[in-house]
Order: sequence, then structure tokens, then C-alpha cells
Amino acid sequence: MFGAKVGRNVYIKPRVNVHFPWKLRIGDHTWIGEEVCIINFEPVAIGNHCCLSQRATICAGNHDYRDPAMNYRNAPITLNDGVWVGCMAFVGPGLTIGTDAVITAGSIVTNNVEAFSVIRGNPACKIAQRYRDQPKEK
Repeated sequence: MFGAKVGRNVYIKPRVNVHFPWKLRIGDHTWIGEEVCIINFEPVAIGNHCCLSQRATICAGNHDYRDPAMNYRNAPITLNDGVWVGCMAFVGPGLTIGTDAVITAGSIVTNNVEAFSVIRGNPACKIAQRYRDQPKEK
């Protein structure tokens, strides 16, 4: 595990890439799909009952393109309980994805996501609520 904190009943499929395992925390009953890439220059926390679908990228690092030295702009990422990140979606540095939010396949997330939201696109924007009878945020 190389220092990663991984909960119970976590499934990590083949070819998952984690840059710094000691900066990764995964809750219970979470599924990490094939070829998921977790670029965790800063801590990445994934909650309970989450799903990261095939080839999703969780990227806690970037460069400041406005700076000629291209310094890093790294920041932690938090995926709260029940989050589903769709196939080939991208979650950028410094973001918090709210409880039970869904990021649809291929979406590019550059802003925090409210709990129970369904988001889509590039840049991703809210298209719906996840549940008809919206539960209260945990």
C-alpha cells in the first residue's frame, strides 16, 4: 500500500496509476476502475461508497501558465461520500466534490461541485439533481 490509507471492501482494478500513495486516502466500499489516474502531488481523499470509472483522472497538480517559470499550482482534492466520477472525466486541483454528486463521462471539472448534483461538459456545469426527493446534505 506504500502508505496509502485504504478502507474496507475497496476494489482497485488493474492499471490504476497513483503518483504518491502516501498522499491518498480511500474510504470503505469504494471502486476504482481500470486505468484511473490519480495525480496526487497534494493529498487526495476519496470517501465511502464512491466510484471512479475507467480512465478517470483526479489531478491535484498543475502549472501556472501565467508565470514564465511555470511554477506549480498544486492543491488537494476531496471526493465526498457517494461520488461517482464517470469514464474519462477529469477533476482538477483544489476541488471538493459534494456528497452523492455525479460527474458524467468525459466531463472536465474546474470548480467545486455541490452535493447531489449531476454535472456534465467542458467546463462541467450542473444539469440536474441526482435524486427526485432530494435528501439533506450529510
